[in-house]
Amino acid sequence: MSDKLSYEDVKPYEQLFTATPAFLLERFAKRKTNFVSKFKSKVVKFLDSLNDDQKRKLDIVLNSDTHELQAVMADAYEKTNINQYKILANPKYEEFIELNINEIEKLLTE
Repeated sequence: MSDKLSYEDVKPYEQLFTATPAFLLERFAKRKTNFVSKFKSKVVKFLDSLNDDQKRKLDIVLNSDTHELQAVMADAYEKTNINQYKILANPKYEEFIELNINEIEKLLTE
């Protein structure tokens, strides 16, 4: 695996992106909701279940520029037409993504 993410890295986690209906995800993004803290116990359980390869990919996500992550989401939307990807690719939701990535980083250091 390279140090850059691609849609192929995201594809196995598609169910995580689609678990929240698009209209709710967009509402959370508009309000800059701290999604991670809202579902902290589920996120912690998920983080604890990651294998070494998944942890490496998570590390790449956490160290990636938000614009890079949104480019991956845009590519994923192009390939799948899944609206959740389109929402996450929207530059006006950059702060929402950064907030939640920062929250994941906090959980990993607790």
